[in-house]
Amino acid sequence: MNSRPLLDRCARGRWAWLGMLLLLAFAGFAHAHKPSDSYLTLAVDGGAVTGHWDIALRDLDFALTLDADGDGAITWGEVRQRHADIAAYAAARLQVTADGSPCTLQVGAQLVDEHTDGAYSVLPLRAQCALPLHQAPEALTLRYTLFADLDPQHRGLLNLSALGQTRTAILGPQAALQTFKLAEASALQQFVDYLHEGVWHIWIGFDHILFLVSLLLPAVGVWAAVTHTGQLPRWQPVSRFSAAFWDVLRIVTAFTVAHSITLSLAVLGLVTLPSRLVESAIAASVVAAALNNIWPLVRGRRWMVAFLFGLVHGFGFASVLADLGLPQGALAVALVGFNVGVELGQLAIVAAFLPLAYAMRRTWFYRRAVLVGGSLLIALLAAIWLVERVFELKLLLP
Repeated sequence: MNSRPLLDRCARGRWAWLGMLLLLAFAGFAHAHKPSDSYLTLAVDGGAVTGHWDIALRDLDFALTLDADGDGAITWGEVRQRHADIAAYAAARLQVTADGSPCTLQVGAQLVDEHTDGAYSVLPLRAQCALPLHQAPEALTLRYTLFADLDPQHRGLLNLSALGQTRTAILGPQAALQTFKLAEASALQQFVDYLHEGVWHIWIGFDHILFLVSLLLPAVGVWAAVTHTGQLPRWQPVSRFSAAFWDVLRIVTAFTVAHSITLSLAVLGLVTLPSRLVESAIAASVVAAALNNIWPLVRGRRWMVAFLFGLVHGFGFASVLADLGLPQGALAVALVGFNVGVELGQLAIVAAFLPLAYAMRRTWFYRRAVLVGGSLLIALLAAIWLVERVFELKLLLP
């Protein structure tokens, strides 16, 4: 009896399980609920830092259970009764330091405001720093840990005003401690700041990454029709790297052009769409792109898919800049810098993925565990995103 086929099947089984475990681990890291953002607006005036902090009530409810009667609706009375708890929870997760000296953070009377994605608690802030009277700090350091233990995707969108200049940053579990030089910033420095935020945004935007990966997975293959041997149609490995390279170049270029168009339109205020609609459409695009790898409806011109859905993703990118409330004078620099940063972030992903995929394209592990199994898991994860975003649910808990 030849035991080789049995050994091959066992080896393939081990590879399959390894691939499934790796993908599931990634899926567990990329929690699938609706993106969680807070908006932190600060202004430096002498030794005082003032502003306000907008935090989504749905996120505070998840952390503090604001919905006391469990009816699914958070009332103003329920929020007002828990103001002290909300203020203490937030204040414990934001530390302000000026020139190395800690600042005392005070939270004022709570308000409620409506954003495009729901109701937010608005917390007035004042941080008194231990500096000589009327002396403005040269540097401000923020330690931001809001929801760090609950949601690794949470972001704090910072708008910092000092000396007539506006700075922006994305705070969160991956960048909890950041220091900002308050000296007057040049246009070049502002460009670099926005470029950095663009790179960081694409790297923490798991839905954008999974959409791009879904389009890249079959780039090292071609769809083969039924042959005379009766073999079922399937993806076959490309014979040359150049074929995969040009396919990827067309996809990335189409995606870039498309989201640049809608990013510009949205940030300039020419076109606005509800956040819930945009985020749901982005999740749907990931589902469609992943399932197309298994049951291809679009085969040869997938760059068209990248362009079509790239228009939707551009509105998602724009929400980061628009929600920061940037002054008109900074919009041009913000658009160019942020967009270039997004492209650099994408190119880094492509540069890491494509050579590895090309090297593995003929293996059973890539064709079955990565292309098919990976696409199925991406589609499942994005489908959960879609349900959560459409119905504003949280199905996967950290």
